[in-house]
Amino acid sequence: MAIKARFPLLVLLGIVFLASVCAKSDKENPFFFKSNNFQTLFKNENGHVRLLQRFDKRSQLFENLQNYRLVEYNSKPHTLFLPQHNDADFILVVLSGRAILTVLNPNDRNTFKLERGDTIKLPAGTIAYLANRDDNEDLRVLDLAIPVNRPGQFQSFSLSGSENQQSYFQGFSKKILEASFNSDYEEIERVLLEEQEQKPKQRRGHKDRQQSQRQEADVIVKISREQIEELSKNAKSSSKRSVSSESEPFNLRSRNPIYSNKYGNFFEITPEKNPQLQDLDISLNSVEINEGSLLLPHFNSRATVILVVNEGKGEVELVGLRNENEQENKKEDEEEEEDRNVQVQRFQSKLSSGDVVVIPASHPFSINASSDLFLLGFGINAQNNQRNFLAGEEDNVISQIQRPVKEVAFPGSAEEVDRLLKNQRQSHFANAQPQQKDEGSQKIRIPLSSILGGF
Repeated sequence: MAIKARFPLLVLLGIVFLASVCAKSDKENPFFFKSNNFQTLFKNENGHVRLLQRFDKRSQLFENLQNYRLVEYNSKPHTLFLPQHNDADFILVVLSGRAILTVLNPNDRNTFKLERGDTIKLPAGTIAYLANRDDNEDLRVLDLAIPVNRPGQFQSFSLSGSENQQSYFQGFSKKILEASFNSDYEEIERVLLEEQEQKPKQRRGHKDRQQSQRQEADVIVKISREQIEELSKNAKSSSKRSVSSESEPFNLRSRNPIYSNKYGNFFEITPEKNPQLQDLDISLNSVEINEGSLLLPHFNSRATVILVVNEGKGEVELVGLRNENEQENKKEDEEEEEDRNVQVQRFQSKLSSGDVVVIPASHPFSINASSDLFLLGFGINAQNNQRNFLAGEEDNVISQIQRPVKEVAFPGSAEEVDRLLKNQRQSHFANAQPQQKDEGSQKIRIPLSSILGGF
């Protein structure tokens, strides 16, 4: 007679679920970053720039994310982020609003009209400027920054001087500037270097209004409708085609969703299918979960996902190992003695707009939506990643376990396991409420917890 396995589920997948599962609050949850964990780098009446704290400073689990930062830009209608470049590669995604992005090259420039979901890679050192072309809606942009000089740290170099940041031209000597521009330093200083607030009013002439706006604004400036129209000339719309370009924007909805039903949609662009993402080994996904629906429990084989809540409310449950952050510091003999019985731990957090969740590879998780929920995900180390679902009719890795293994791995019989797995007729997304099954006059709840003990 076969002996039943002592542990309930996922022994074969490297995760041990014991009877006792501990849940952690937000304050003790290393995977969850509230929107207020962003630090404001710049703010005025026209908008702001915010930077999320370093992932690797939160937990040792995120050492592989030490060279990734999240930057958020927000600007009012008819405003412009002044030209600058960074010592970091940027993956820029428009969360909401309409923009005009101009990217400069040594011998030309490219201008693009961007809308929600449009994405483009800005290689390190690229000079660019971004305008909000909408009359009413704020522009919200999220950047994943990958520094090229110092891990986890990048610098912005401003082309034009302001009260808060000098132009990098001001770092050169007078002799070099005169030789470079073949002009007197006084002229160079007046045209390029003089701080806005120091300019006498008589020098403004017919440009008084424009320069006054620049003086008041600083970094994010107000511009007129006419200037927006001028910037829009010859601007290309983002590509909705399935063919990816090496330099032009692409949209997360340029392809059909990889998972879709009445409960939600999952769009994804992998590095194998996009040259802009390939060299950075990053994937992008956009997830829509309808109110009252659930993204079924699953895990990623290789990719660590940085998940950002764009709109809506919900809740995430992530299953990790109890005290796994501290386990890395244990000595080998302590590990051998203390880690024989590893308990899983549920990390549970409420989600709202602007929140960030980091989901390490191989960590199972699930998300349910209390309102229509829209999520943006950056997959790090994404090449050859495989998504393994733990429930649902399709792509359910547990259903692939052979009968003899089911007999010894689970408390129930193989037939009971198969019957339980078949109760869920949906795939990838499902109703967040347990379904009830009529059996005579009784209604019995399906005991999903008997298998997915960590959730």
